[in-house]
Amino acid sequence: MDDNAVRLESNTASPSTAYVLDSNVLIHDPNALLNFEEHKVIIPITVLEELDKLKNGKQTIAADCRQAIRQIDHVLGSAEPSEIEHGVPIRRGDKSPPLGTVSILMHHAPENVTTLPSRSNDNQIINDINHYQSLHPDQTVVLVTKDINMRLKARGCGISSEDYQNDQLVSDVKLLNKGYLEVPGNFWSQVEKVETHQLDRGQTLHTLPREGLLEELLPNQFIIDEQGFCGRVIEQDKDTITLLDLPREHLMNQEAWGLKPLDIHQAVALQLLMDPDIHLVTLTGSAGSGKTILALAAAIEMTVASKQYRRIIATRSTQGLDEDIGYLPGTEAEKMEPWLGAITDNLEALHSEDESTNGSVDYILGQVPLHFKSLNYIRGRSFQQSLIIIDEVQNLTPHQIKTIITRAGHGSKVICLGNLAQIDTPYLSAASSGLTYLTERFKKFDQGGIVQLKGVPRSPLAAYAEENL
Repeated sequence: MDDNAVRLESNTASPSTAYVLDSNVLIHDPNALLNFEEHKVIIPITVLEELDKLKNGKQTIAADCRQAIRQIDHVLGSAEPSEIEHGVPIRRGDKSPPLGTVSILMHHAPENVTTLPSRSNDNQIINDINHYQSLHPDQTVVLVTKDINMRLKARGCGISSEDYQNDQLVSDVKLLNKGYLEVPGNFWSQVEKVETHQLDRGQTLHTLPREGLLEELLPNQFIIDEQGFCGRVIEQDKDTITLLDLPREHLMNQEAWGLKPLDIHQAVALQLLMDPDIHLVTLTGSAGSGKTILALAAAIEMTVASKQYRRIIATRSTQGLDEDIGYLPGTEAEKMEPWLGAITDNLEALHSEDESTNGSVDYILGQVPLHFKSLNYIRGRSFQQSLIIIDEVQNLTPHQIKTIITRAGHGSKVICLGNLAQIDTPYLSAASSGLTYLTERFKKFDQGGIVQLKGVPRSPLAAYAEENL
């Protein structure tokens, strides 16, 4: 199988393998049934019932359910019931001949098969797989689900089970791009050859051979050493790297809406945030490391002071948000405000030294074109000349993050904030999170950058809690 095929945790795959897809797989990736190459894909009727039940809901996943249903319908086409039972060939665009098949697994009365109590849909699916396996003893059957407990139950019933890993680009999130390379000692003592020249606007550029510790550098990555040097990759080819020299004093004296960075990592993050040529900024880090306040200060500076953008769009993914928002009274903005308390909390922090903090915050909310949007209302929209802040990105699936990022229209900038240690969505892990997917997919994007913030400047109490609890 090629790189687009599903990655298995074991070596059970064979040309005759039948993969049974759970609902959460199709919600996680509505195009999942296309990713099993020459193998047989089976969708239990219970899964179709679950998708049908969720497709009209208030949740963000409703749109994913509808897309998954449309994809299944497209593959099945006008096939007859007998063809569906046997398996309909899967056509992928212009590929010919088709690879693999898809079929629907109906409920069957168990005969001489040990079954689980069928009070839950998960148990019903496992029972149906057990029955199918008894009818096809020579075929390898694998349940694909993102539900850990369902995988355990399936294995207890003698059914092979795997996680869906097609969109997991890294196995160890520690290998993700942090946005900077920290060099011990003096960086220049480790460089044998460099060409330096000055630009008309006073900037200094250093061109170095791409070798040694520079070999793996990515666009807009920073080099930070212990002697005070900081440089940002602005050009590169297969042989050389060009660094923009960023004096430490200048970085630490940057200011956005009265906010100055507290450490060098916040400083380089602010440098990316304020750069009009950078269209995507991803800030990661532990709670209290400054992600939201940096993004908000830069956003207000660029919309109110410099007028680079017309408005700020703020949204976030929070477990429970989509289920509850429809029942809250008021407008969309009023419904969203309790869930976006981090934004207003940081507005207060930016104006904590004003004579009247509440008055300043109310004034800013009146002057700044700040719009709170639910993820439900972002789908299908196109935001022009907007600065889009997406908080809690770690709770988005790769498919959802793609849906949101593609909403950015002409002249817009997207700022993604997240912490892989605080995933609240039951079927996501650090490796399968949309934040991990985004970081890996955009690491070579010339107009994008990432910074992993360090420390917990929020307070000594927060710092101690982050380290010891």
